[in-house]
Amino acid sequence: MDSKCVSLMRVVVQGGGWHNGAEGQTLCFDHGAQYFTVEDPVVLQLVEKWKMAGTVKEWLGHFGALDITSRTFMEETDSGKKRYVGVPGMNAICKALSSKLGVESKFGTTVTKVEWREEEGYWQLKSKNGQIAGEFCALVIADKSLASARFTGQTGLAPPLGDAEVPSLSSRVATVSVVPCFAAMLAFHESLTTIPLDGLTILNSKVLAWAARDSSKPDRKISLGGNCECWVLHSTVEYAETVISRAGLVKPSEELLASIALDLLEEFQNVIPGLPDPCFIKAHRWGGAFPTKFVAPEEKCILVEEKRIVACGDYCLGPRVECAILSGLAAANNLLQVLKTVAWM
Repeated sequence: MDSKCVSLMRVVVQGGGWHNGAEGQTLCFDHGAQYFTVEDPVVLQLVEKWKMAGTVKEWLGHFGALDITSRTFMEETDSGKKRYVGVPGMNAICKALSSKLGVESKFGTTVTKVEWREEEGYWQLKSKNGQIAGEFCALVIADKSLASARFTGQTGLAPPLGDAEVPSLSSRVATVSVVPCFAAMLAFHESLTTIPLDGLTILNSKVLAWAARDSSKPDRKISLGGNCECWVLHSTVEYAETVISRAGLVKPSEELLASIALDLLEEFQNVIPGLPDPCFIKAHRWGGAFPTKFVAPEEKCILVEEKRIVACGDYCLGPRVECAILSGLAAANNLLQVLKTVAWM
């Protein structure tokens, strides 16, 4: 469950159907990466700074597994393992980084063309409507789908890096393979006291891989919504691949997501008998959840020095948040060295 995608979803419960919560009630879920662990001393120093800033805290829950064949809960024996989460949500880290002085964030813009302007010596980006989205002296590529057929499946357009004339970078990123996952976000009017764990791996299920009591994470009072307890379920890769093989890579319909949410809930209630029905339920597709091939395990990123472009992310090094951080640090260090040699710098 230690992966790179960090996101917090806020849902306004409307009432009706499964949406039986109070009108206007806000429920918060980490539907992507559930937590991250740290081994590298450089990353640990960075995490300590985030802790001091109040951006990250340790998740002091109870963890283990549930074997559905024996219906047995097993608490983990490695009690020294520290799990970190962003507060009040996993995306707090990204929000903190993007709010740094000098950083300008643009949302809701799909970059569909990446062009190196040789004479001018800069990169020009264009959006879906053909308008110039920006001109930059250097580029950092963190999204692996920009060189993948997944981009075409989701937008109907060619992957932008395919025409960027950086084959040594785009060809390697294009080889990244990923496995998908579906998440279900559930809220209950009562605490699920029959479950002795706050985060549990589900063993021997073809549908469920993970369940987490999201409300047990630090500073999640905002997610309680009164007396509600929030949970996140993750599907198995097998289940997600079966669904996507039938529905394709296009954005899933509300009807499909509703069906998926009920599938995950039904399995949750089957493996843990006696669970109540939720007062809220919603599914989310995590299409490129976990990379299975890593394209820069030694250099940690892919740099094209003469055009000042670098690719980084978990797909370069490994399927963990820490790997994404290490890749990003390597990209930053490499690019800074390149920029020092540019005359106008």
